Amino acid sequence: MANIRNLKKDINYVLGDIIEAVYFWEYENTDKDTKKSEAIIDEAIETFDELIAKVNDKSVEDKKAHFKSINQELESKGRALIEKINKLK
Repeated sequence: MANIRNLKKDINYVLGDIIEAVYFWEYENTDKDTKKSEAIIDEAIETFDELIAKVNDKSVEDKKAHFKSINQELESKGRALIEKINKLK
């Protein structure tokens, strides 16, 4: 089941990089309010928890389609979080 391991790594790397980008923004913009950036971090952590729970769900019949949908969800939520980072002012 290398696919599950790789999917978990992808989830970890993508969301970890997003959190790191927010921390970098906060470091570069120390004079700005961090409420919005902290909300992005919280959302990334919630997304991580949700996706890992879905990966670990053993009651799924069609595992291939299930993992593909998780990967697509990771991509769409990751893009949405990146958009939010880009809109920080």
